Amino acid sequence: MTFRQFAFNNVLRNKRLYIAYFLSSMFTVMVFFTFAIFAFHPAFSDPSINENVMLGMAAAGGIIYVFSFFFVLYSMSAFLQSRKKEFGLLLMMGASDKQIRLMVFLENILIGFTATIGGILSGLLFAKAILLLAENVLIISESLNFYFPTFAIVVTLISFAILFFLISVFVSFILRTNKLVDLLKGDKASKGEPKASIILSILAALLLIGGYGTALYVKGINVAFAMIPVMIVVTLGTYLLFTQLSVYVIRRMKRNKSFFWKKTNMILFSDLSFRMKDNARTFFMVAIISTVAFSAIGSLYGFQSYLTKGVKENNPYSITYIPWLNDTQDVIKQDVKLINDILQKAKIDTKSEALELNYFEIPDLGGRVLVVKASDFNRFASLIQEEEIHPERDEAIVVEQSDVMIVDGPKASVALMKTMLQLDDGQEIQPSRVVESNALSEIGGYYVVNDQIYEQLGAPASSDMTAAWKVKAGQQDQLIDVGRNFDGRLKHKAFSVDYAIYEINKAYGPILFIGLFIGIVFFVSAGSFLYFRVFSDLDEEKRKFRAIAKIGLTESELKKVVTRQIALLFFSPIVIALIHGSVALTALSHLFNYNLLVESSLVLGSFAAIQIIYFFIVRFSYVKQLRRSVF
Repeated sequence: MTFRQFAFNNVLRNKRLYIAYFLSSMFTVMVFFTFAIFAFHPAFSDPSINENVMLGMAAAGGIIYVFSFFFVLYSMSAFLQSRKKEFGLLLMMGASDKQIRLMVFLENILIGFTATIGGILSGLLFAKAILLLAENVLIISESLNFYFPTFAIVVTLISFAILFFLISVFVSFILRTNKLVDLLKGDKASKGEPKASIILSILAALLLIGGYGTALYVKGINVAFAMIPVMIVVTLGTYLLFTQLSVYVIRRMKRNKSFFWKKTNMILFSDLSFRMKDNARTFFMVAIISTVAFSAIGSLYGFQSYLTKGVKENNPYSITYIPWLNDTQDVIKQDVKLINDILQKAKIDTKSEALELNYFEIPDLGGRVLVVKASDFNRFASLIQEEEIHPERDEAIVVEQSDVMIVDGPKASVALMKTMLQLDDGQEIQPSRVVESNALSEIGGYYVVNDQIYEQLGAPASSDMTAAWKVKAGQQDQLIDVGRNFDGRLKHKAFSVDYAIYEINKAYGPILFIGLFIGIVFFVSAGSFLYFRVFSDLDEEKRKFRAIAKIGLTESELKKVVTRQIALLFFSPIVIALIHGSVALTALSHLFNYNLLVESSLVLGSFAAIQIIYFFIVRFSYVKQLRRSVF
């Protein structure tokens, strides 16, 4: 048997040891390849496609590739750590350091080649689903039909051939075998009880509390200024949490005899403090990577929601017409007729209202203010099914637009409520109350008065005109084409809400899709890190539970202990990441003065659900292997 055959057979005959590294590598290739299928789709050769889409995809591809390099390198490092005893046996049998490095190089090349082919084949299976998802998210006019991705295959093969070759050379070059006795007995050596500093544990808690408190306290633009300091403080606090505070808390729990000696707690916590300290850097890395994924996707999704909901709430009518200042009455009539003709041609059923807006000079306010008579206001209010108002003869009502976001400083209604309306006969009318309504989108608020009183206001200082159309539900798709028609023929004087939201989603879709793709890569990679760390101690756990089983440990108790142990190790960094993500998204909502509770809950809840499913899969495999070895 040649040396190459030895390396080849070593991989084939030890599938359990190699499978985790192979699957993580194959997943990395599959993600890159599916993204390449999407990025190199013939539809994107159309010059009408936004250049930002192509630029964003190129940047995302680079990020995925660079991250893939470090992810595969980490996977390889974790893989080699679990093979110390194997290297020791080879050294004892006469293998040299050079031969071991050559063996690792050949094995890595073999796994890398197989993972690349497997990733490409797996990517082809998911290609159609990815293209359908991209077509809906990106909102492009071209259909992303399935095609045979020759160029994507070539790019993926070349890219990962280079990646695995560089990693193979790098790992084999830096690989150093320890002393033979350390390799053979290193996993049996006494680990000792890890120690934790009380001062650093308290500092970890203070840093996290201070970071969270600052992020939740600041409002508006101050959130942007506090972002970097908070990130530094929370990152440092997270590191100390896993290296110091968690170990300290576990040691305190072990000192509580009534707790430690209860049922199987002794088995659960006996070496948990060591495992927490030993895996602290991995947990820290997983927590930070997951936080980045949660925050990035939550921020992108939340910002899109902020834009689209803002448009809807600020524009309650399906179509609004506002002429230019220098438009004549004839131009306005022609524009309104054109809008009605376009709607009629598209067979869209609407209700409409038109109004001349009159602005009156009010010296106390230092400018002109819109005053509307109640009957006109009620016409527009009924169009969007808002409550009508009926002011008395001696009453003026201040109306302000329902705010999508809370602005800093006093509202315009405060000044309007303090100002008296002057009539021609010298009589003054005191505003009585404030009403929130979107009936007329007048920034700064306006007055609504009784129809009879309105006639006594005198001549207005200036006038404007507005018209609005409300479309029945179920015709929104037709309004997109109508809105596009308006843009070409009315010089942006007619505003279609549905077309505006369509344009926002079209422009924002690539960013959201790319961010979602990268976020999922980060999140799944973090899960793979946890998988490696949980299974790295499997052989030692088998020996431990075989010994405990001899003194009476039952199979149900084994499952219970192992489930709790894996859950603590598996969810500790994820729970911290979820807390970090929720605080980050809450701070983002403070920045835009917009409630992101629904969006944050959806994003974080989805990731939590995925992690729970992943946990049960890992637990099933782990318990199955332990049970086979112990009972």
